[in-house]
Amino acid sequence: MILCLTGTSDARALAIRMKQEGFQVLTTVVTENAAIALQEVGLEVQIGRLTAQDMMALIRDRHIRLIVDASHPFAEEASKHARQAADECQIPYIRYERENQVFDDENMIRVNGYEEAAEVAAQKRGVIMLTTGSKTLHVFTERLQDLPGTRLLARMLPRKDNMEKCERLGVAQKDIIAIQGPFTKELNQALYKQYGVTLMITKESGKAGAVDEKIQSARELGITTVLIKRPDMDYGTCYSTFDEVLSHIQHLALK
Repeated sequence: MILCLTGTSDARALAIRMKQEGFQVLTTVVTENAAIALQEVGLEVQIGRLTAQDMMALIRDRHIRLIVDASHPFAEEASKHARQAADECQIPYIRYERENQVFDDENMIRVNGYEEAAEVAAQKRGVIMLTTGSKTLHVFTERLQDLPGTRLLARMLPRKDNMEKCERLGVAQKDIIAIQGPFTKELNQALYKQYGVTLMITKESGKAGAVDEKIQSARELGITTVLIKRPDMDYGTCYSTFDEVLSHIQHLALK
């Protein structure tokens, strides 16, 4: 059996391809909502955040012979835990990573992390739309909340835990944009105009993460984009296409 770290649309598509090729696949996601799309296509799903020890237990209990890490480019902890578990249990680890994109935008500021993005936003001020999710929301509220001349808008999935986190961090209801994508260029621009956004913060998540639409929309309206670069990680064996991943798996002869 293959343990596949999923949670994104392209990871789901990769898991489906592996299943279609005849491989037994156990997928992992963090939330029950993310599990639904996998269960609907007949994939087995393990729900919840997994430590390296959790993964090692799964490897032993479910006779896992390979880990395919197709988690989000910014899910560093999940990837580290997966590599550790694979090393400890002496099974192969493969990383599927979305290709990086090149943006030619003079109104873009590239930064190396969330703290640097928050600092740039604090210097720029204005109406800031945060599109990086809830996990690191505290980094931005700590630096930007109540800063004169600044309004922080949090755009995120309409989940109960996200709303509760916003409440704990003091994000006002009027500053929460609870909505699920995908977002067209027109919808992005409508939101930017509605709130008078002057700066947008996003992550280098890849084309599958609809980053293009966010950046193009901002560029056409003259809005500054702060782009958080992907974490610099050594994944070892890493591929950017499904065919490469499947070819490697077939070479391992796991069936």
